[in-house]
Amino acid sequence: MAVIAVYSVKGGVGKTTLSANLAWCSATISCRHTLLWDLDAAGGAGYLLGLDPKPKKLAESVFSREKDAAKLSRKTAWPKLDLLAADESIRELDQQLLQIGKRKRISKLTNTLAKDYDRIILDCPPVLNELSAQVMRAADLVIVPLPPSPLSTRAFELVVQEVEAHSSPHPPILPVLSMLDLRRNLHREAREANPGWPAIPMASAVEQCAVRREPVGAFAPRSPGALAFQRLWTAIERKLAQRKS
Repeated sequence: MAVIAVYSVKGGVGKTTLSANLAWCSATISCRHTLLWDLDAAGGAGYLLGLDPKPKKLAESVFSREKDAAKLSRKTAWPKLDLLAADESIRELDQQLLQIGKRKRISKLTNTLAKDYDRIILDCPPVLNELSAQVMRAADLVIVPLPPSPLSTRAFELVVQEVEAHSSPHPPILPVLSMLDLRRNLHREAREANPGWPAIPMASAVEQCAVRREPVGAFAPRSPGALAFQRLWTAIERKLAQRKS
């Protein structure tokens, strides 16, 4: 089992779209039992997978261990892909983690889920707090989406500092150029400066994920966006294999 955190301290970078599409790639392309765990109170991951939120506040009960996390997960329309949804109780999660005083609660929960899942993908909120610290301790790999801009570069530096501060040895960090539009000078310069980074293009098919409420590979498998997610997933699996070797 491996835990993959999709994390940024900056909102609006395509984090949830990246999380949902990578989870689909894991389940559909690699045929791995995959859990997409939504830790963002906005609940976007479930929306992109076509699942509406339930009215009960169940997310917080996972962390207090009142409920078995695996039993609260929901099946999606795709085999081997489940969702552990967020709800508004996630807004108080940072305070809850501090109150229970367990610095590795997320890590222990993911270890418990290992009996049911091969890959756990965490869609993380854009915060710097106890929750983000616990995510860094639990993660085997941290994916950082970065739209080409000076602010994104600064955000990446903050993520590196956060990872290094809360885990030793810290998990590898994989920056990803997101929403890349090579018609724009700034974007071309960012691509030329970081030719080895994976990139997800600014593409209409990727934008349609939120309209159709399904990953791009499910409805446009040969589109540039879908192929970019597949290449990124291959790079992730390669990094995980290197970690284990």
